[in-house]
Amino acid sequence: MISCPTGAGPAPAPCGRAPEEPEGDIDAVDEQLISLLRANGRASYAELARQVGLSAPSVHERVGKLEAAGVITGYQAVVDPASVGLGVTALVGVIESDQVDDTGLEEAMAELASVEDCWRVAGSEGYVLKVRVPDIRALEDTISALNRIRGVARTRTTVVLSTKWEGRRG
Repeated sequence: MISCPTGAGPAPAPCGRAPEEPEGDIDAVDEQLISLLRANGRASYAELARQVGLSAPSVHERVGKLEAAGVITGYQAVVDPASVGLGVTALVGVIESDQVDDTGLEEAMAELASVEDCWRVAGSEGYVLKVRVPDIRALEDTISALNRIRGVARTRTTVVLSTKWEGRRG
């Protein structure tokens, strides 16, 4: 899964920033490796090599180049939120005040541990955040903290009732 800052696979550049352009072109084998690693970031080079028809050292070199170019930015364990006490998920739209410093706003939002993902968006909201918390009281605390950040005019919250799928892989 590609998400900012957590997810099932490589994460993109920090919220609001574009990823660096990779050096050189990504060919069909690189695309296949990326897809395989998104589905299983723990796959061995030997296993990947068998699936793409190359040697393990060649795959190791290609993956290293993808990492160095910033195409692959990390590997993560995917954890069931409820099993670690985070039973409430919400999407919070952040509406910015007229005079706002995006950098300061992004840094302040990133400091909130309950903010799992952050997207800069077009529309009435400037950002959409994915928030995970233990309960509704903690969600209320997070919303209050967001509304106290300089540059936040108001927020709009949608509580997730159930997740049908998240972080498509492969």
